[in-house]
Amino acid sequence: MTAPVRIPFPVVDEVSRHCLQEAEPETVHIEVHLPGPLDQARLRKAFLEALHRHPRILMREARGPWYRRQYEWELTPEPDVEVVTFAAPGPRALRDARTRALTDAPPLSLSPPVRLDVVDSVLLLTINHTALDGPACLRVLATAAELYGGRDNSPAAPPARPAEARREVPDTPATWSPPARVAHGTPDPSPGNGLLVTELPLPHRPKGSPYTVNDQLMVTTALTIAHWNREHGARPRPLRITMPVDDRPRDTTMPIGNGTRLVEVPFAPAELDHPDMSVLLRRTAERTRALKSLPRPQLGHGAALLTAPWAPVTARAALTRTLRRAAAPWTSTTLLSNIGRIPYPLDFGEEAGRAHAVWFSAPARMPRGLTVTTASTAGRLHLALRWSKALLSHGDGAHLRDLFEHYLHTTEVTA
Repeated sequence: MTAPVRIPFPVVDEVSRHCLQEAEPETVHIEVHLPGPLDQARLRKAFLEALHRHPRILMREARGPWYRRQYEWELTPEPDVEVVTFAAPGPRALRDARTRALTDAPPLSLSPPVRLDVVDSVLLLTINHTALDGPACLRVLATAAELYGGRDNSPAAPPARPAEARREVPDTPATWSPPARVAHGTPDPSPGNGLLVTELPLPHRPKGSPYTVNDQLMVTTALTIAHWNREHGARPRPLRITMPVDDRPRDTTMPIGNGTRLVEVPFAPAELDHPDMSVLLRRTAERTRALKSLPRPQLGHGAALLTAPWAPVTARAALTRTLRRAAAPWTSTTLLSNIGRIPYPLDFGEEAGRAHAVWFSAPARMPRGLTVTTASTAGRLHLALRWSKALLSHGDGAHLRDLFEHYLHTTEVTA
């Protein structure tokens, strides 16, 4: 019998594995809304075939002794569990599925570390973020859509933009001091994350603008948090917003796993206090373009040293957790993950139809405590706010949503 293929954990996976917390699971949720219902047997068959078309997703954490020097993924020929489940219909079915996506991570010990819940005409995919990220699993879901509906789900071509040479980050606020934190609202007594999703108009952007919708969303996020912090009496401090950057192809050759790298976009308090919006948008565009052009490991250079196999994983895990706690004050203020325009039609055929709304949400553990995730589908912006209940309540999330909508509108400058 052939031994299963094993793959050492990449840096991102290992750091995440070291720092897992039961109270706030590292899950990503993807929620796809379709016009019509799905056939159970047909969807199960299509999703299983999609897993086989992207075999890197069929994996589980390999067992090993405590003194092993690295974690390994073990590829499996078939799933260990039934991945697709259909919820009983009811007024709370979708809310319960969302709650489960935030509180119950698919186990790493079973292949694959994803779960697909179907609630009426909604697909809700829950991903263990230690193993995989949202864009990779969206690629698998697009393959399933094509197999289910028999229609082409190839990705649309990305927006054509001129290639730019590597550049230094211009006019960057000092980053030597810890950034602002999102001010505490009214914490929820229950553990875990809270979630709010909403649909907004895409912001207007004049033709030929030097900034992108992503830059508008970045400015909106910064202004929203600055406003929230002022309301809660926090002293003005520089903000740093983490932005995932994904350079992978979107076709069937897309590498499956955790493939984004993280950059941090800084904002000085003075920039956000009664800003000249045109100036702020242009300055943000310059920063984001420059940061994306700089070559950088996914989690920076220090993470590679932590995950080098110089000691057993148990010892390195303890060191990683200690360093993470020590570095908590320097963690960025928040994370803005803009998926952008969903590149796939997500067309499930004549009866189920084509997706008209797609939401993502990213983990929101403390000390950051808040993540903002956006995607656009069918000409609409789909916003998910996710927060640690140790920081905010649902009412706080609703207020942040209202602030976000207000400031998104203010970025619609005409020149």
